[in-house]
Amino acid sequence: MRNIPLFKVYMSKNASIESEKVLNSGFIGQGDVVDKFENNLRNYFNIGYSTKTNLITLNSGTSALHLALHLLKKPQYNQDIYDGCAYTSSFWSGLQPGDEILSSPLTCTATNFPILANGLDIKWVDIDPKTLNMNLDDLEKKLTSKTKAIMLVHWGGYPNDLDRLKDIQNRFRLKYGFSPAIIEDCAHSFGSRYKGKLIGTHGNISAFSFQAIKHLTSVDGGMLILPHTDLYKRSKLMRWYGIDRDDKERKDFRCENDIQEWGFKFHMNDVNAAIGNENLKEVDYVINKHIENGKYYDNELKDVNGVTLLERQTGFDSSYWIYSILVERRDDFHRYMKENGVACSQVHERNDKHSTLEKYRRTDLNNLENTIHKITNIPVGWWVTDEDRQYIVDLIKKGW
Repeated sequence: MRNIPLFKVYMSKNASIESEKVLNSGFIGQGDVVDKFENNLRNYFNIGYSTKTNLITLNSGTSALHLALHLLKKPQYNQDIYDGCAYTSSFWSGLQPGDEILSSPLTCTATNFPILANGLDIKWVDIDPKTLNMNLDDLEKKLTSKTKAIMLVHWGGYPNDLDRLKDIQNRFRLKYGFSPAIIEDCAHSFGSRYKGKLIGTHGNISAFSFQAIKHLTSVDGGMLILPHTDLYKRSKLMRWYGIDRDDKERKDFRCENDIQEWGFKFHMNDVNAAIGNENLKEVDYVINKHIENGKYYDNELKDVNGVTLLERQTGFDSSYWIYSILVERRDDFHRYMKENGVACSQVHERNDKHSTLEKYRRTDLNNLENTIHKITNIPVGWWVTDEDRQYIVDLIKKGW
Protein backbone atom coordinates (compact mmCIF):
# COMPACT_ATOMS: atom_id res chain seq x y z
CA MET A 1 0.00 0.00 0.00
CA ARG A 2 1.18 3.51 -0.74
CA ASN A 3 2.18 5.91 2.02
CA ILE A 4 1.77 9.48 0.77
CA PRO A 5 2.44 12.06 3.52
CA LEU A 6 0.70 15.41 3.76
CA PHE A 7 3.96 17.21 4.57
CA LYS A 8 7.61 16.46 3.93
CA VAL A 9 10.75 18.48 4.63
CA TYR A 10 12.68 19.60 1.55
CA MET A 11 16.41 19.77 2.14
CA SER A 12 19.08 20.55 -0.43
CA LYS A 13 21.94 18.05 -0.54
CA ASN A 14 24.33 20.95 -0.06
CA ALA A 15 22.62 22.19 3.12
CA SER A 16 24.47 19.78 5.40
CA ILE A 17 27.81 20.65 3.77
CA GLU A 18 27.36 24.40 4.20
CA SER A 19 25.92 24.16 7.72
CA GLU A 20 28.84 21.93 8.76
CA LYS A 21 31.24 24.61 7.55
CA VAL A 22 29.55 27.08 9.87
CA LEU A 23 29.53 24.63 12.77
CA ASN A 24 33.27 24.13 12.38
CA SER A 25 34.07 27.80 11.82
CA GLY A 26 34.04 28.85 15.46
CA PHE A 27 31.23 31.36 14.86
CA ILE A 28 27.61 30.20 14.75
CA GLY A 29 25.64 33.31 15.79
CA GLN A 30 24.26 36.05 13.56
CA GLY A 31 27.07 36.96 11.18
CA ASP A 32 28.14 37.08 7.56
CA VAL A 33 26.08 34.04 6.53
CA VAL A 34 22.88 35.72 7.78
CA ASP A 35 23.87 38.83 5.82
CA LYS A 36 24.35 36.68 2.72
CA PHE A 37 20.95 35.01 3.19
CA GLU A 38 19.26 38.39 3.52
CA ASN A 39 20.98 39.64 0.36
CA ASN A 40 19.85 36.54 -1.52
CA LEU A 41 16.30 37.04 -0.30
CA ARG A 42 16.41 40.68 -1.42
CA ASN A 43 17.41 39.48 -4.86
CA TYR A 44 14.60 36.91 -4.89
CA PHE A 45 11.99 39.53 -3.98
CA ASN A 46 13.67 42.19 -6.14
CA ILE A 47 14.09 44.50 -3.16
CA GLY A 48 16.82 47.07 -3.80
CA TYR A 49 18.70 49.20 -1.31
CA SER A 50 17.54 52.33 -3.13
CA THR A 51 13.91 51.71 -2.12
CA LYS A 52 12.20 52.25 1.23
CA THR A 53 11.33 48.55 1.40
CA ASN A 54 13.78 46.20 3.08
CA LEU A 55 13.80 42.90 4.96
CA ILE A 56 15.31 41.18 7.96
CA THR A 57 15.53 37.52 8.93
CA LEU A 58 14.40 36.26 12.32
CA ASN A 59 14.31 33.03 14.31
CA SER A 60 10.68 32.24 13.39
CA GLY A 61 7.63 33.48 11.56
CA THR A 62 5.93 33.92 14.92
CA SER A 63 8.71 36.27 16.01
CA ALA A 64 8.19 38.19 12.77
CA LEU A 65 4.51 38.78 13.57
CA HIS A 66 5.25 39.64 17.19
CA LEU A 67 7.91 42.15 16.14
CA ALA A 68 5.67 43.68 13.48
CA LEU A 69 3.05 44.54 16.10
CA HIS A 70 5.67 45.74 18.58
CA LEU A 71 7.16 48.10 15.99
CA LEU A 72 3.74 49.70 15.48
CA LYS A 73 3.42 50.64 19.16
CA LYS A 74 5.67 53.66 18.72
CA PRO A 75 3.89 56.98 18.11
CA GLN A 76 4.96 58.65 14.89
CA TYR A 77 4.70 62.24 13.67
CA ASN A 78 6.35 61.86 10.26
CA GLN A 79 3.63 60.96 7.78
CA ASP A 80 6.12 60.18 5.00
CA ILE A 81 7.37 57.15 6.90
CA TYR A 82 4.07 55.32 6.69
CA ASP A 83 2.45 56.91 3.65
CA GLY A 84 1.09 54.22 1.33
CA CYS A 85 1.53 51.45 3.90
CA ALA A 86 -0.46 52.02 7.01
CA TYR A 87 -0.87 55.64 7.95
CA THR A 88 -1.54 58.77 5.96
CA SER A 89 -2.47 61.04 8.85
CA SER A 90 0.15 63.41 10.26
CA PHE A 91 0.15 61.62 13.62
CA TRP A 92 -0.01 57.92 14.43
CA SER A 93 -0.63 57.31 18.13
CA GLY A 94 0.87 53.85 18.10
CA LEU A 95 -0.79 50.59 19.10
CA GLN A 96 -2.09 50.76 22.66
CA PRO A 97 -3.85 48.33 25.04
CA GLY A 98 -7.48 47.99 24.02
CA ASP A 99 -6.83 48.63 20.35
CA GLU A 100 -8.45 46.08 18.06
CA ILE A 101 -6.65 43.90 15.58
CA LEU A 102 -9.05 42.32 13.08
CA SER A 103 -8.00 38.79 12.22
CA SER A 104 -9.20 35.45 10.91
CA PRO A 105 -9.90 32.60 13.33
CA LEU A 106 -9.02 30.06 10.61
CA THR A 107 -5.23 29.99 10.81
CA CYS A 108 -2.35 28.71 12.88
CA THR A 109 -2.38 30.07 16.42
CA ALA A 110 0.97 31.66 15.52
CA THR A 111 -1.03 34.32 13.67
CA ASN A 112 -3.13 35.38 16.62
CA PHE A 113 -1.14 34.68 19.78
CA PRO A 114 1.30 37.55 19.01
CA ILE A 115 -1.71 39.88 19.19
CA LEU A 116 -2.35 38.74 22.76
CA ALA A 117 1.35 38.83 23.59
CA ASN A 118 1.40 42.51 22.63
CA GLY A 119 -1.53 43.34 24.92
CA LEU A 120 -3.97 43.99 22.09
CA ASP A 121 -7.54 42.81 21.48
CA ILE A 122 -8.66 40.46 18.71
CA LYS A 123 -11.85 40.96 16.75
CA TRP A 124 -12.68 37.98 14.56
CA VAL A 125 -13.59 38.36 10.92
CA ASP A 126 -15.54 35.59 9.18
CA ILE A 127 -14.03 33.59 6.32
CA ASP A 128 -14.89 33.57 2.65
CA PRO A 129 -16.02 29.94 2.08
CA LYS A 130 -14.90 30.15 -1.57
CA THR A 131 -11.23 30.79 -0.63
CA LEU A 132 -10.94 30.27 3.17
CA ASN A 133 -9.34 33.73 3.30
CA MET A 134 -10.74 36.65 5.26
CA ASN A 135 -14.23 37.72 4.18
CA LEU A 136 -13.72 41.33 3.12
CA ASP A 137 -17.43 42.18 3.33
CA ASP A 138 -17.44 41.11 6.97
CA LEU A 139 -14.15 42.92 7.55
CA GLU A 140 -15.53 46.23 6.38
CA LYS A 141 -18.63 45.85 8.57
CA LYS A 142 -16.52 45.27 11.68
CA LEU A 143 -14.13 48.21 11.35
CA THR A 144 -14.43 50.78 14.14
CA SER A 145 -12.42 53.73 15.44
CA LYS A 146 -10.63 51.22 17.72
CA THR A 147 -9.36 49.21 14.74
CA LYS A 148 -5.63 49.76 14.38
CA ALA A 149 -4.51 46.83 12.25
CA ILE A 150 -5.76 44.04 9.99
CA MET A 151 -3.95 40.71 10.25
CA LEU A 152 -4.62 38.51 7.24
CA VAL A 153 -3.46 35.11 6.02
CA HIS A 154 -3.15 33.97 2.41
CA TRP A 155 -4.71 30.55 3.05
CA GLY A 156 -2.85 27.74 1.33
CA GLY A 157 -0.95 30.35 -0.69
CA TYR A 158 -4.04 31.81 -2.39
CA PRO A 159 -3.78 35.62 -2.20
CA ASN A 160 -6.31 37.89 -0.59
CA ASP A 161 -7.68 40.68 -2.78
CA LEU A 162 -5.03 43.25 -1.87
CA ASP A 163 -6.47 45.97 -4.12
CA ARG A 164 -9.82 45.78 -2.38
CA LEU A 165 -8.07 45.81 0.99
CA LYS A 166 -6.32 49.02 -0.03
CA ASP A 167 -9.69 50.53 -1.01
CA ILE A 168 -11.12 49.54 2.40
CA GLN A 169 -8.09 51.08 4.07
CA ASN A 170 -8.55 54.35 2.17
CA ARG A 171 -12.28 54.58 2.98
CA PHE A 172 -11.45 53.99 6.64
CA ARG A 173 -8.97 56.88 6.54
CA LEU A 174 -11.59 59.24 5.13
CA LYS A 175 -13.96 58.29 7.95
CA TYR A 176 -11.58 58.14 10.93
CA GLY A 177 -8.58 60.22 9.91
CA PHE A 178 -6.00 57.44 9.92
CA SER A 179 -5.52 54.10 8.19
CA PRO A 180 -5.24 50.73 9.94
CA ALA A 181 -2.01 48.87 9.26
CA ILE A 182 -2.25 45.80 7.04
CA ILE A 183 -0.04 42.95 8.22
CA GLU A 184 0.19 40.00 5.85
CA ASP A 185 0.90 36.61 7.42
CA CYS A 186 2.63 34.98 4.45
CA ALA A 187 3.50 31.69 6.17
CA HIS A 188 1.54 29.78 3.49
CA SER A 189 2.47 31.92 0.53
CA PHE A 190 6.17 32.04 -0.26
CA GLY A 191 6.26 32.28 -4.06
CA SER A 192 2.59 33.22 -4.49
CA ARG A 193 1.79 36.19 -6.70
CA TYR A 194 -0.97 38.77 -6.75
CA LYS A 195 -1.42 40.41 -10.15
CA GLY A 196 2.07 39.41 -11.18
CA LYS A 197 3.95 40.61 -8.09
CA LEU A 198 5.24 38.32 -5.37
CA ILE A 199 3.24 38.27 -2.16
CA GLY A 200 5.14 40.41 0.33
CA THR A 201 5.92 43.20 -2.15
CA HIS A 202 2.62 45.10 -2.20
CA GLY A 203 3.49 47.80 0.33
CA ASN A 204 2.30 46.11 3.52
CA ILE A 205 4.23 44.70 6.46
CA SER A 206 4.68 41.03 5.53
CA ALA A 207 5.83 38.13 7.70
CA PHE A 208 7.14 34.81 6.37
CA SER A 209 7.95 31.48 8.01
CA PHE A 210 10.93 29.27 7.18
CA GLN A 211 9.76 26.51 9.50
CA ALA A 212 10.50 22.88 8.63
CA ILE A 213 7.61 22.08 6.27
CA LYS A 214 7.37 25.37 4.40
CA HIS A 215 8.32 25.85 0.74
CA LEU A 216 11.60 27.34 1.94
CA THR A 217 13.01 26.06 5.21
CA SER A 218 16.02 27.07 7.25
CA VAL A 219 15.02 24.35 9.80
CA ASP A 220 13.34 27.16 11.67
CA GLY A 221 13.30 30.85 10.93
CA GLY A 222 11.31 33.73 9.54
CA MET A 223 11.46 36.99 7.65
CA LEU A 224 9.86 40.40 7.92
CA ILE A 225 9.48 42.62 4.86
CA LEU A 226 9.10 46.22 5.95
CA PRO A 227 7.94 48.87 3.48
CA HIS A 228 9.58 51.88 5.15
CA THR A 229 13.09 52.80 6.21
CA ASP A 230 12.21 53.77 9.78
CA LEU A 231 10.50 50.44 10.47
CA TYR A 232 13.44 48.56 8.95
CA LYS A 233 16.06 50.42 11.00
CA ARG A 234 14.15 49.85 14.24
CA SER A 235 13.55 46.19 13.40
CA LYS A 236 17.29 45.58 13.07
CA LEU A 237 17.74 46.90 16.60
CA MET A 238 14.65 45.24 18.06
CA ARG A 239 15.58 41.73 16.90
CA TRP A 240 18.65 41.82 19.18
CA TYR A 241 17.71 43.53 22.47
CA GLY A 242 17.79 47.01 20.88
CA ILE A 243 21.57 46.84 20.45
CA ASP A 244 23.12 48.54 17.43
CA ARG A 245 25.40 45.76 16.19
CA ASP A 246 26.75 48.05 13.45
CA ASP A 247 28.00 50.60 16.01
CA LYS A 248 31.62 51.40 15.14
CA GLU A 249 32.16 53.58 18.21
CA ARG A 250 32.22 50.80 20.83
CA LYS A 251 35.18 51.03 23.16
CA ASP A 252 34.79 47.36 24.12
CA PHE A 253 33.51 44.99 21.44
CA ARG A 254 31.56 43.02 24.09
CA CYS A 255 29.91 46.07 25.68
CA GLU A 256 27.20 48.00 23.89
CA ASN A 257 26.68 51.75 24.00
CA ASP A 258 23.43 53.32 25.14
CA ILE A 259 20.28 51.28 24.27
CA GLN A 260 17.45 53.71 23.54
CA GLU A 261 14.63 51.18 23.03
CA TRP A 262 14.52 47.66 24.45
CA GLY A 263 14.08 44.71 22.15
CA PHE A 264 14.04 40.92 21.85
CA LYS A 265 16.29 37.99 21.01
CA PHE A 266 14.61 37.23 17.70
CA HIS A 267 17.62 37.09 15.36
CA MET A 268 18.55 34.26 12.99
CA ASN A 269 21.91 32.49 13.32
CA ASP A 270 24.45 31.51 10.68
CA VAL A 271 23.64 27.79 10.90
CA ASN A 272 20.01 28.34 9.94
CA ALA A 273 21.04 30.89 7.32
CA ALA A 274 23.49 28.45 5.70
CA ILE A 275 20.68 25.93 5.29
CA GLY A 276 18.32 28.62 4.07
CA ASN A 277 20.81 29.79 1.47
CA GLU A 278 21.13 26.35 -0.08
CA ASN A 279 17.38 25.68 -0.03
CA LEU A 280 16.69 29.10 -1.56
CA LYS A 281 18.72 28.06 -4.62
CA GLU A 282 16.22 25.24 -5.20
CA VAL A 283 13.00 26.85 -3.97
CA ASP A 284 11.64 27.50 -7.47
CA TYR A 285 11.76 23.76 -8.14
CA VAL A 286 9.81 23.12 -4.93
CA ILE A 287 7.21 25.80 -5.66
CA ASN A 288 6.75 24.74 -9.27
CA LYS A 289 6.10 21.13 -8.24
CA HIS A 290 3.44 22.30 -5.75
CA ILE A 291 1.84 24.46 -8.44
CA GLU A 292 1.92 21.68 -11.02
CA ASN A 293 0.25 19.22 -8.65
CA GLY A 294 -2.27 21.81 -7.47
CA LYS A 295 -3.36 22.68 -11.00
CA TYR A 296 -3.69 18.98 -11.79
CA TYR A 297 -6.15 18.63 -8.89
CA ASP A 298 -7.97 21.79 -10.01
CA ASN A 299 -8.63 20.13 -13.36
CA GLU A 300 -9.26 16.54 -12.27
CA LEU A 301 -11.46 17.12 -9.22
CA LYS A 302 -13.69 19.92 -10.48
CA ASP A 303 -16.76 17.74 -11.15
CA VAL A 304 -16.47 15.08 -8.44
CA ASN A 305 -19.55 14.42 -6.31
CA GLY A 306 -19.09 15.37 -2.67
CA VAL A 307 -16.10 17.64 -3.39
CA THR A 308 -16.15 21.43 -3.65
CA LEU A 309 -13.00 23.11 -4.95
CA LEU A 310 -11.88 26.55 -3.84
CA GLU A 311 -12.00 29.57 -6.09
CA ARG A 312 -9.25 30.39 -8.60
CA GLN A 313 -9.24 33.84 -10.20
CA THR A 314 -6.91 35.26 -12.83
CA GLY A 315 -4.16 37.26 -11.16
CA PHE A 316 -4.45 35.34 -7.89
CA ASP A 317 -1.60 32.86 -8.32
CA SER A 318 -1.19 30.43 -5.43
CA SER A 319 2.01 28.59 -4.60
CA TYR A 320 -0.21 25.77 -3.27
CA TRP A 321 1.54 25.21 0.06
CA ILE A 322 -1.48 23.07 0.92
CA TYR A 323 -4.36 21.96 -1.27
CA SER A 324 -7.66 22.53 0.50
CA ILE A 325 -11.00 21.11 -0.59
CA LEU A 326 -14.42 20.93 1.01
CA VAL A 327 -15.79 17.40 1.32
CA GLU A 328 -19.06 15.93 2.49
CA ARG A 329 -18.84 13.46 5.39
CA ARG A 330 -15.29 14.45 6.19
CA ASP A 331 -14.72 11.85 8.91
CA ASP A 332 -15.58 9.11 6.42
CA PHE A 333 -13.33 10.75 3.84
CA HIS A 334 -10.38 10.86 6.26
CA ARG A 335 -10.92 7.24 7.28
CA TYR A 336 -11.12 6.12 3.66
CA MET A 337 -7.99 8.00 2.59
CA LYS A 338 -6.00 6.78 5.60
CA GLU A 339 -6.98 3.18 4.88
CA ASN A 340 -5.59 3.67 1.40
CA GLY A 341 -2.31 5.24 2.45
CA VAL A 342 -3.02 8.95 1.89
CA ALA A 343 -2.58 11.44 4.74
CA CYS A 344 -5.23 14.16 5.04
CA SER A 345 -5.91 16.84 7.63
CA GLN A 346 -7.83 20.03 8.30
CA VAL A 347 -4.33 21.43 9.13
CA HIS A 348 -5.46 24.41 11.25
CA GLU A 349 -8.17 24.49 13.92
CA ARG A 350 -10.41 27.51 14.33
CA ASN A 351 -8.62 29.63 16.93
CA ASP A 352 -11.76 30.99 18.58
CA LYS A 353 -12.56 27.59 20.13
CA HIS A 354 -9.53 27.69 22.47
CA SER A 355 -10.02 28.49 26.15
CA THR A 356 -7.24 31.05 26.10
CA LEU A 357 -9.29 33.07 23.58
CA GLU A 358 -12.63 32.61 25.33
CA LYS A 359 -13.21 36.35 25.84
CA TYR A 360 -13.11 36.82 22.05
CA ARG A 361 -15.60 34.11 21.12
CA ARG A 362 -18.33 35.23 18.68
CA THR A 363 -21.56 33.88 17.28
CA ASP A 364 -21.52 35.78 13.98
CA LEU A 365 -18.98 33.66 12.12
CA ASN A 366 -21.61 31.88 10.05
CA ASN A 367 -19.41 31.03 7.07
CA LEU A 368 -16.79 29.47 9.33
CA GLU A 369 -19.45 27.57 11.26
CA ASN A 370 -20.93 26.15 8.05
CA THR A 371 -17.57 25.30 6.47
CA ILE A 372 -15.13 24.15 9.15
CA HIS A 373 -16.43 20.58 9.26
CA LYS A 374 -15.86 20.18 5.51
CA ILE A 375 -12.28 21.45 5.21
CA THR A 376 -9.54 18.97 4.46
CA ASN A 377 -6.21 18.96 2.67
CA ILE A 378 -4.71 16.35 0.38
CA PRO A 379 -0.99 15.91 -0.42
CA VAL A 380 0.18 18.42 -3.05
CA GLY A 381 3.88 18.91 -2.39
CA TRP A 382 7.11 18.34 -4.29
CA TRP A 383 7.22 14.69 -3.13
CA VAL A 384 3.89 13.82 -4.80
CA THR A 385 4.72 12.05 -8.06
CA ASP A 386 2.56 11.94 -11.16
CA GLU A 387 1.55 8.41 -10.18
CA ASP A 388 0.76 9.50 -6.61
CA ARG A 389 -1.53 12.31 -7.65
CA GLN A 390 -3.35 10.09 -10.15
CA TYR A 391 -3.80 7.53 -7.39
CA ILE A 392 -5.23 10.20 -5.08
CA VAL A 393 -7.63 11.46 -7.76
CA ASP A 394 -8.79 7.93 -8.56
CA LEU A 395 -9.46 7.24 -4.87
CA ILE A 396 -11.56 10.39 -4.50
CA LYS A 397 -13.52 9.70 -7.69
CA LYS A 398 -14.42 6.20 -6.46
CA GLY A 399 -16.18 7.74 -3.45
CA TRP A 400 -15.98 7.15 0.29
